[in-house]
Amino acid sequence: MGCVYSMPKDRTAAADRAPVIQESSFIEKMKKTDRNVVVFYGSQTGTAEEFSNRLAKDARRYGMKGMAADPEEYDMSDLSRLTEIDNSIAIFCMATYGEGDPTDNAQDFYDWLQEGNTGLEGINYTVFALGNKTYEHFNAMGIYVDKRLEELGAKRIFDLGIGDDDGNLEEDFVSWREQFWPAVCEHFGVEATGEESSIRQYELEVHTDINMNKVYTGEVGRLKSFEAQKPPFDTKNPFLAPVTVNRKLNKDGSRHLMHLELDITGSKIRYEAGDHVAVYPINDAAIVNQTGEVLGVDLDTVFSLNNLDKESNKKHPFPCPTTYRTALTHYLDITSPPRTNVLYELAQYASDPCEQENLRKMASSSAEGKSQYQTWVLESRRSILAILQDMPSLRPPIDHLCELMPRLQARYYSIASSSKVHPNSIHICAVVVEYQTNTNRINKGVATNWLKNQLVTDNGHKSMVPMYIRKSQFRLPFKSSNPVIMIGPGTGIAPFMGFIQEQAWLKEQGRDIGETVLYFGCRHRNEDFLYQEELEQFEKAGVLTQLNVAFSRDQEQKVYVQHLLKKNKEHLWKLIDGENAHIYVCGDARNMARDVQNVFCEIAEELGGMTHAQAVEYIKKLMTKGRYSQDVWS
Repeated sequence: MGCVYSMPKDRTAAADRAPVIQESSFIEKMKKTDRNVVVFYGSQTGTAEEFSNRLAKDARRYGMKGMAADPEEYDMSDLSRLTEIDNSIAIFCMATYGEGDPTDNAQDFYDWLQEGNTGLEGINYTVFALGNKTYEHFNAMGIYVDKRLEELGAKRIFDLGIGDDDGNLEEDFVSWREQFWPAVCEHFGVEATGEESSIRQYELEVHTDINMNKVYTGEVGRLKSFEAQKPPFDTKNPFLAPVTVNRKLNKDGSRHLMHLELDITGSKIRYEAGDHVAVYPINDAAIVNQTGEVLGVDLDTVFSLNNLDKESNKKHPFPCPTTYRTALTHYLDITSPPRTNVLYELAQYASDPCEQENLRKMASSSAEGKSQYQTWVLESRRSILAILQDMPSLRPPIDHLCELMPRLQARYYSIASSSKVHPNSIHICAVVVEYQTNTNRINKGVATNWLKNQLVTDNGHKSMVPMYIRKSQFRLPFKSSNPVIMIGPGTGIAPFMGFIQEQAWLKEQGRDIGETVLYFGCRHRNEDFLYQEELEQFEKAGVLTQLNVAFSRDQEQKVYVQHLLKKNKEHLWKLIDGENAHIYVCGDARNMARDVQNVFCEIAEELGGMTHAQAVEYIKKLMTKGRYSQDVWS
């Protein structure tokens, strides 16, 4: 399925992770290095961390000195000691994750805020929140941190910033930041030094005589971790799983929908139906080679980027020493449209004054610049390679480009199998992303195109996928006799394949199974009715009590899952209100999940005799009780 962006989060996830070594104190570190600005980030995909680094770097322009900090690495109760540093401020870049939860690295900080009553009088702070408004709990974490710090006595010196990834997160951040720094100047009586923030954070070291055994070749954490695999496997130590099945699911049509099976035998990896598998993808070699050609560099040069700030916890932006080829293949996101700060820093390398001016304009906060960035970069989906191709005078040194590019992130997929039935394999159901941009380039989804090409054996070698498991709260009811209503169009069917397999297994164990109802949607019966044979088999065996399929384009009027829900409203209401049914929705957050929720509200209103407000409240209550779960992405 498309990558999952918002998922119920397992609150024990923090306990499952490897222990994080906490520094003695960020206050001592700030004193030692003469800093007065600390920027904490709660980040799941790296964006909040990136914004924090930019803010920490900005501080120099105002004669201040900043550091970005991971709250998981410090004792956050030291926040009350920030008053020991003159003219100090704590900035929080906080992303919201799943159902309004903190990100993994901010979980302990969140717990501390909830339980703590440490007085924070005299502490200056501000918060920038990152979220996506297609989700129910939009920016809940940032809003909570902002409110809670004030309750504990801290002083907000600038308004909460609201970033919306459904719109233009970069623009939201840039606009907020443009107003934030003048407010800091006014508050502390400082002024901009005129020093530009285009200062390198890392310095290049080229290794001409190095033992190649000491060079990273794509490992995420420990050197040679892919050669000597040791559990436990997690985000810093993924397991290389062999691909045992890779088949096309759809019979026809222009899209490629695929079913993959990864072998986890001997890995000690455990998963439950409803969990997510995280996959580390690899960039397309052709794009990597073209980038090297455009910049005229030898991609096999071995190098390190070393942090100029010797006190920083982050010695390198990605595992070093490595080669440019490895960095562009495994470590850097080279296909997403670059953010404005990247354009700003690269502008100095454009020898054509017109191109230089355009880059600076797109990185500015002027209305014209924002609009140009929106159309020329975002809507045209121009990657860094496309920008270099379309601006022939822009030829930055590759090491500076590597410093500026964000890290390539793992992609999450809902697991399409049950560990009760498949203890040693994990199934993935995904659609290959490929489309033409308005510049007539073909853009391909990094992970899905890479997975598509992971054939079971490639020239006699097994294809290996670096992966780990992320727990979720998307779970079958504790009582197997509770009815289950599953709604998942397209690749949203993934977790339900695991659920149905599990129901069949429970049934075989002689357990009492409640009604199991599936609402699935696709375009055409003869084209993309995914897992048709399996589903019909489950229906025949009485595991699926109802298989409702909406074929949206097999007739003149489009029919979607929500239309079928309305059609069966009496039966659904009986299950929900009378028999304690659990509802599960998986798929697109922007349209489908919202429409489905509205239908359930209408059913509650009509058949439950409620007002609209009561019906909305009724559905919200089901969510709080864990009887209405969503696994959605945008």
